[in-house]
Amino acid sequence: MPEAEGSQAQTQSQRPNRGRSHGHRRGRGGKTRQPVDGSRSGGASAPSQSETLQSQAGSTATQRQIQASSQTPARSIPDGSNSNQRGRDRRSRGPRQAGRGSARHDAPRSFTHRSFGGHLTGVTGEAGDSAVSAAPSLSADAPEFVPGKPLVTRSKPTKPKTFAKPQVRLPKSTAEDLGTRIHEDIRNFNYECAICTDDVVRTSHVWSCTLCWTVVHSKCVRKWYDNQKKQTDLQSSEPRQVFTWRCPGCNSKLSDDPGSYHCWCGKDINPHPAPSSLPPHSCGQTCSKPRPTCPHPCPLQCHAGPCPPCGLMGPTQSCFCGKNESRKLCRETDYENGWNCQETCGDLLPCGEHFCSKPCHSGLCGDCGMTVDAKCYCGRVEKQMPCFEREEPQMSYHIADQSWFDGTFTCNRLCERSFDCGSHKCSESCHPQEEQPGHCPYSPDSVTHCPCGKTPLGELLKNARVSCEDPIPHCEKPCHKKLPCGHLCASKCHTGDCGFCNETIEVACRCGRTRTLSVCHQGDIQNPLCMRICQANLSCGRHKCGEHCCAGEKKAAERQAARRKHKLPSEVTSIEAEHICIKTCGRQLKCGSHECQQICHRGPCANCPEAIFTEISCDCGRTVLHPPQPCGTRPPDCRFNCLRRPSCGHPSVEHNCHAGDVSCPKCPFLVEKWCACGKEKLHSQPCHLQEAHCGRVCGKKLKCGLHSCKKLCHRPGECEDANLSGKHCEQACGKTKLFCEHPCQNACHGQTPCNESSACTAKAVISCPCGIRTQEVKCLASSSNATPSRIEIKCDDECLRLERNRRLAAALNIDPTSHQNDHIPYSDTTLRLFKENTSWAETQEREFRVFAKSPNEVRLRYKPMSTTYRQFLHVLAEDYGLESRSEDIEPYRYVVVFKGTRFVSAPSKTLSQCIKIR
Repeated sequence: MPEAEGSQAQTQSQRPNRGRSHGHRRGRGGKTRQPVDGSRSGGASAPSQSETLQSQAGSTATQRQIQASSQTPARSIPDGSNSNQRGRDRRSRGPRQAGRGSARHDAPRSFTHRSFGGHLTGVTGEAGDSAVSAAPSLSADAPEFVPGKPLVTRSKPTKPKTFAKPQVRLPKSTAEDLGTRIHEDIRNFNYECAICTDDVVRTSHVWSCTLCWTVVHSKCVRKWYDNQKKQTDLQSSEPRQVFTWRCPGCNSKLSDDPGSYHCWCGKDINPHPAPSSLPPHSCGQTCSKPRPTCPHPCPLQCHAGPCPPCGLMGPTQSCFCGKNESRKLCRETDYENGWNCQETCGDLLPCGEHFCSKPCHSGLCGDCGMTVDAKCYCGRVEKQMPCFEREEPQMSYHIADQSWFDGTFTCNRLCERSFDCGSHKCSESCHPQEEQPGHCPYSPDSVTHCPCGKTPLGELLKNARVSCEDPIPHCEKPCHKKLPCGHLCASKCHTGDCGFCNETIEVACRCGRTRTLSVCHQGDIQNPLCMRICQANLSCGRHKCGEHCCAGEKKAAERQAARRKHKLPSEVTSIEAEHICIKTCGRQLKCGSHECQQICHRGPCANCPEAIFTEISCDCGRTVLHPPQPCGTRPPDCRFNCLRRPSCGHPSVEHNCHAGDVSCPKCPFLVEKWCACGKEKLHSQPCHLQEAHCGRVCGKKLKCGLHSCKKLCHRPGECEDANLSGKHCEQACGKTKLFCEHPCQNACHGQTPCNESSACTAKAVISCPCGIRTQEVKCLASSSNATPSRIEIKCDDECLRLERNRRLAAALNIDPTSHQNDHIPYSDTTLRLFKENTSWAETQEREFRVFAKSPNEVRLRYKPMSTTYRQFLHVLAEDYGLESRSEDIEPYRYVVVFKGTRFVSAPSKTLSQCIKIR
C-alpha cells in the first residue's frame, strides 16, 4: 500500500501539468506548477536526479513568487479568496472563479492521500496550511535522516508570478540599404506580400523581383504568372514568340518563369528555413553574383536586394595615348570606355610624316588632314590638298625643269609627250615620266602583225615597213577580240576600239517566266517586265505581293513547297527580301482607341503604348485606379455590392458591382402573370420573364373568316395574318371541291370560289375487279373533265389464288378468318438451338432476314465464334435455303453465308412464332 499511495501522490502532484501548453509558452497557471501542500516531503526513498532537479527549479520559482508578493502588496492574493487576476496566456478570458487557473493560483491545494513515510502534522504543517511549501531538493545543510522520525521541511519564500508584457510590434526598418530593410522587416513580421497582403515570414517560400527586389510568396507569384499567361492565351489564338508578364511590385515586363523557391543568391534550391543566426531565406554562403560593370563578384553573405557597389581597387589603366596611368576604385573604373588624359595624342599618322594633334582619344587617329603642296605625275599641275588624299608617291622626271620630283596624284590630262620618233605622241593620261622619251609603238620593230594579230605583216606586204609613219595593213579575217560583255568582235580586222556589241541574245524577264530577244549592247541589259502579277503572301500573312513580274515569285514558290514538305525550320527567317511587308499594320489595338503603328507583322499586336492620365473607376465609383494607367485598362473589379435596384420592386440579389453593359442577376421571385393571349392566369412564374405563355393554340378567326390562328399563345395582334394585306391567310384553302370532293390545296383565297379549272392533283385509289390489287393515282378531275378516264387494273395470279382458296374454304366449310396455319418451316435442331440462347439467336435471325431482303447483298460474313453458335448459323442457313461454310482454324474459325441457287425468300414465320405453335 505505501507504494500505491506514493504513486497516487505523485499522480496528484503531476496533475496540474495538464494545462501546460506546447513549446515555450506557459499555460494559465503561471510560471510553476508544483504542488502546494508538501506531499512529497515525507517520502522514505530518495528522489531521482531528474525529479530532484525539477524540485529545485520549482522551489526556487516559489521563493521568488513569495518575495515578489511581499514587495508588491497591491498584487498579492489573500489566502482562500478568489482571484480576479488573469493568467499569462494571451487569450485571457477575465476572472475565473472556480476554474483550473484559480485553483492553482489562489489557494493551497490539499491532498487526502497519505504519502510514503507519513507522520503526524507538526507545527510546520499547521503553519504551512496557508503557505506554499517547497518541493524536496538537495541541500548541503540538510538534517540527517533517521528512520521513524519525522522529516522537518523548510519552507522558502516563493516569488509571485510575473505577467508577460504585451507584445509590441516593431516599426518598419529604416536601414540605409534595401537588403537590410528586407531582412529586418521579414524578421520582425513587418513585410507584407504585395499580392495576398499576408506577412512574409522566415518560413515562407518566397520569390524576389530582379528589378525592384519586391519579395512575395512563391505560390502567390505562381498564381499571378499563371493567370496572366491564361489571359494572354485567351486573348490570342496564335502563340507568342516571347511571353512577358508584369511584376506585382513595379509592373515591369518580365520574361523569365518565376521558377522554384531558392535562397537570395540562387545556390540553394528549396532550402530549409534559415536559422536565427542567418538572415531570413539566406543560405549563409557567399553571394558571388556577378556585377554588370565589375569583374569582382559580390563578397557579401547571401542577401536580399541588389548587391552593393564594389569596394575593391581596380586595375592600373593607361590612358588612350599611353602617356599616363591611373588606378581608381573598381566601381569608378570604366572598363569598357577607358579614360583620356586630355594631353595631345602625338602618335605618328598613317602618312608617316605628320603626328596626331588631337587630345588623348580612343581608337585610331584617322587620316592625316594636314594641307600639303602636291604635284601631279606629269609635273604640269601643282596644288594644295589634304595629306590623306594624296596617292602613292612615285618618282617622275620634269621635262621643262629637267629635274626629278615626287608625283602624288593624277591630273587626268593626256600626256602628249613625243615618242623617240618625234612624229607620234603619248595618248595616255597623266603618268610618271622618264628622262628619255618612250619608244614609238608604231615603229617597224614594234608592229609585226596586223591589228587583229592573226596575220604577220610579211604575208600582207611585199616590202617591209621602214618607218613608223608607214601604214599598217589589215587582213580580211574577223577581229574576234573579246568584248567586255564576253562576246567576240564580229568586225573585220581594224584599228582602234571594237565598238559596241550588236549580238542578239535571249533575255529572261525579271521573274524568269518569259524570255525575249534583245541586242547585247555591251552586256548592259535590263530585264524586261512581263504582265504576270505575283500572288505570293508577304511576311505579314495579310497582304499579297501584287507586283508585275516579281523577282521573288520563284523563291516564294520554292519556300511554300519546302514548307509543305516540313523542310522549312522558320517561316519568318526564310522569307525572301522581295516579300517582306513594309506597310504599317494599322489594325485596331485591344484598347479600341488606337491603331497599331508598327510595321505589318504576324500574330497579335502588342499592347497599346499610350497611357491614360485620368482615374478609372468601377460603375459605383467606390473602387478607383489612379493614373497613369495603360491605354485600354478596363474598370477595376469592385468588391462592394451593386447599388442598382430592380425595376420590379423586389429586393435585389446580392452581387458585386459590375460594368454597365453587364445586366444584374435576374429576379428570382415567383409571381402570378396573365399569359400573352389573356386566356389564363399563370402561377409561380419567374418575375424576370417579360411574357408568360400558356401553351394553348390561339384559335381566333383570321381575316379570311374560314380559318383559325394555329399559333401558340401570343400577344394580341400577332396572329398568322397580322402582316398580310387583304382578306386571306397563308393556310391551305381546305374547302371541298365540287367535282371530285377532294379538299382544295391552293392557298387561302377567302370567300371566293375555288378555282377547279386545273386538274386535281390529290391522290385517288383504284383497284382490280376483286379488290385485291390497289394503286394510287392522281385524281385529275377538273371543271372541264369531271370524270377523267383512268387506267384499269386487272387481276393477277395472286388474285386467282386467293379466289381459289376462298372457294375451297367454302367447299370444306372452313372459316378463313379464324383458321391458323400450323406449318413450321424450321428443323428441330434449329428450334432447339434457338431455345438455348434465345436473345442471341433472335439477333442473328434479324440479320438473316435483312440479308435475305437485300437484293444487292450476296455474302454475309460473321466474326469468329464458338462451335455451338456456328452450328446454329449453319442449320438456320439450311432452313432459309442459303449456302454456308466455316473457314479458318480455331479459335479464329468463322461462318460465311451466301445466296445460292436454292434461295427464294425468307420463311414467313419467325422462330419465336414457331416456338409458340409447338
